[in-house]
Amino acid sequence: MHTGVPRFEVLCAPAHWRRVDFISDLHLQAGAPDARVSTRSLWQHYLQTTPADALFILGDLFEVWVGDDALHETGSFEARVCADLQAAARRLPVWFMQGNRDFLAGAAFLGHCGIAALADPAVLVFGGQRILLSHGDLLCLEDRDYQRFRLQVRSAAWQQRFLAQPLAVRRAQARSMRQESEARKRLGAPCADVDAAAAIAWLNAADARTLVHGHTHQPAEHALAPGLQRLVLSDWDAAATPARAEALRLSAAGWQRLAALP
Repeated sequence: MHTGVPRFEVLCAPAHWRRVDFISDLHLQAGAPDARVSTRSLWQHYLQTTPADALFILGDLFEVWVGDDALHETGSFEARVCADLQAAARRLPVWFMQGNRDFLAGAAFLGHCGIAALADPAVLVFGGQRILLSHGDLLCLEDRDYQRFRLQVRSAAWQQRFLAQPLAVRRAQARSMRQESEARKRLGAPCADVDAAAAIAWLNAADARTLVHGHTHQPAEHALAPGLQRLVLSDWDAAATPARAEALRLSAAGWQRLAALP
């Protein structure tokens, strides 16, 4: 499957910024007190303590987002996490990029949290660099089934039909879809990685030298071509051994991976 080079939104950092953080794939979800709640605790601690001048969330903050109206459900998990974002946004600017799990997070979500939308892909101009940002799923070209599914669910018609259903029905459908996905993983379904040629084409079109993305849960640094690199963000999972909760920071010291642990 081939994807053309998209258009890139460009964001120029203010002159006073000294450090910016990038995170993705926290997959926060409601449930009994378990690893996911602990992951949220790590997230809360990180938001309260990061010295970053700006935060970029590159998708899949939530395990699933079934519609912005979930914010108005009394005591909802979504409302509690958004309260965390509201508090953080009063302290530093926060940008949010939709992922493959929370692509239905819309304008009401952003306005409620006081954060800004970030297109996928986008270019950040900071520290004398042009940095290409993406969730990463659109570059996983070998996962043809997913790419077809992505086209379907990103259509206005599909989203209108889905969001027209009662909230409880949407939650049930989301649980069923996640159970099917987990079953495929247990059966050993392969996980597609980012297509290197497509990543290079994007970087060249964006006049950028570094691509930062999540989605694959395979944190690493990849040299794509002379002068071009791909930096993959970590997912967050407090149940892992060792626990995973990491931010990628860019400052005058260069790129640093920082454990977001107490």
